[in-house]
Amino acid sequence: MADAPTNQPTGPLAAGWPQGLSVWATAQSTGPVQRRGRYVPQSVRHPARMLPAIAAHAVHAYTRPGDLVFDPMCGIGTTVVEAIHAGRDGLGVEYESRWSDIADLNIAHAHRQGATGRGSVIRGDATRLAALVPAVLAERVALVVTSPPYGPTVHGLVRPGADGVTKSDNRYGDDRGNLAYRSSLDGLVDGFTDILRGCHTLLRPGGVVVVTARPWRKRGDLVDLPSAVLAAGTAAGLVPLERCVASLAAVRDGRLVARPSFFQLQQVRRARANGVPMHLIVHEDVLVLGKPPNSAGSGEPKGSDPGREVR
Repeated sequence: MADAPTNQPTGPLAAGWPQGLSVWATAQSTGPVQRRGRYVPQSVRHPARMLPAIAAHAVHAYTRPGDLVFDPMCGIGTTVVEAIHAGRDGLGVEYESRWSDIADLNIAHAHRQGATGRGSVIRGDATRLAALVPAVLAERVALVVTSPPYGPTVHGLVRPGADGVTKSDNRYGDDRGNLAYRSSLDGLVDGFTDILRGCHTLLRPGGVVVVTARPWRKRGDLVDLPSAVLAAGTAAGLVPLERCVASLAAVRDGRLVARPSFFQLQQVRRARANGVPMHLIVHEDVLVLGKPPNSAGSGEPKGSDPGREVR
């Protein structure tokens, strides 16, 4: 793994936060505050946006200026935007054209704000990366930052109305080919393993993969997605390096200030009313895996300026 750069984080990750910690303080401000002015307003429509500070922390901790950062399920382009703001080059793949169009807008917006890196988004199915990404980028990626889907529907936006609370923008899309529509955890893991195999090919020797995930409940049972992600990574030839925590709560005077969604808060209140001691989720698991420096078929890293071939 490359040494962590000495420059301090910028953008949504507050200056002065130390790097190299197992707990990432990535929610000192809310998601809307982190995105305000930095992302186009349409970005709020995506139902499962990564916190910009999580992507920014990963970029600063595991890459150097000029490196190529990749997200195979980039959504509205958070990973790419934070990479190019940090002077790296960013490449994303997104299945749904609705989100890739917004990602393009966010990249253009970042450049208008002075981002110096180059960014691009490819439309397509990330389980078939070999058919999507130019072969010239094999072993050129320094860092992959991504998150798997949690199913076809998530919380989305909430608005109060005369008939109660209504939800909107709570689906990734309607195309049944989307990985989010896999009907079982095994199916999701199989697809995600295919994605990570493609990432393995793109990673340079010693490159790093950062995946954020959290457990969720299905019919009352806890689904251990983080462990499933680790299994997918090892099946794809990656080696587990670290298991960190990205805080979803602010730290104020030594206390955690949770920032739950309406539905999470509602679920916890109902569980406690029924005698189940459920707690609010205040972190994402951050699973850090690496491509061994001596991977079979890998030579020396091929430089850190691959983005020039991306169109």
